[in-house]
Amino acid sequence: MKTFSPKPEDINREWFVVDAEDKILGRLATQIAHRLRGKHKPEFAPHMDNGDFIVVVNCEKIKVTGKKMSDKKYYRYTGYMGGLRETSLSDMLAKKPEEVIRKAVQGMLPKNRLGAAMLKKLKIYVGPEHPHVAQNPQTLEIQA
Repeated sequence: MKTFSPKPEDINREWFVVDAEDKILGRLATQIAHRLRGKHKPEFAPHMDNGDFIVVVNCEKIKVTGKKMSDKKYYRYTGYMGGLRETSLSDMLAKKPEEVIRKAVQGMLPKNRLGAAMLKKLKIYVGPEHPHVAQNPQTLEIQA
């Protein structure tokens, strides 16, 4: 028996549209990360990027459980002394709703160049419109 290893020309990438309206953030992010990584395909290889393209619309209408809207914090460091900045989830949804989903999915992908390549296949938009109509994306139903 020989182990099958897919070649780059064997990879078939598809486009999917996910409507994030009334979806729970963590459950949505896990299923998006699963698709971006390509784990749903029988020819999955952990050392290759063979996942699909995911377009997320209505990213500003996600839901979270518990008191995460006020208690969940996003941290970033400016590089200066005392430059630690924190933003709550409610502020982040008001200013940059795309980043909420992007950061949730990014935490579930590999922390290397392969993960960065997978994250480039994630397209997130505010509102129901997206510019990827020419790719003929299929609708992907995510269980809430």
